[in-house]
Amino acid sequence: MKFNPIINVPFGMRSEVQKPIPEFYASVGEEGIRSLVAMHYELLKTSSIKGLFPVDDEVEFANAKKHAADFFIQFLGGPRYFEESRGAPQMVGRHRPFKINNSARIVWLELYRELLGEMDAEAKAVESYWNYLNTFSTWMVNTQA
Repeated sequence: MKFNPIINVPFGMRSEVQKPIPEFYASVGEEGIRSLVAMHYELLKTSSIKGLFPVDDEVEFANAKKHAADFFIQFLGGPRYFEESRGAPQMVGRHRPFKINNSARIVWLELYRELLGEMDAEAKAVESYWNYLNTFSTWMVNTQA
């Protein structure tokens, strides 16, 4: 599957985020999202940005995976697990303690792109999720260093 290129925006710029089409969640479902996030986190564990994740603490790493999956499930129209357990998403604020630069964002996205390319779901739906991640991730960049 071919995806749009990773976008680059000037530091501090926040592009409008478009939600993925509903068919993505309808075709993948809650368990598909949990599986996708789990596989992504396993790739992150050995990536050049592993220091942004609690890779040395199994419990914290499992919690991070769960929170990420809960966020995406809720955002995509599934149950409000994230809000029930963590409150309002406020993702920019939640990521503020971590020094996330554009290079880290690109690594994070490239690992997702690899997994999305292997998904057994309608191409248009997967592409809409990729486009969302591509833009959403720019909001998490909080340092130029």
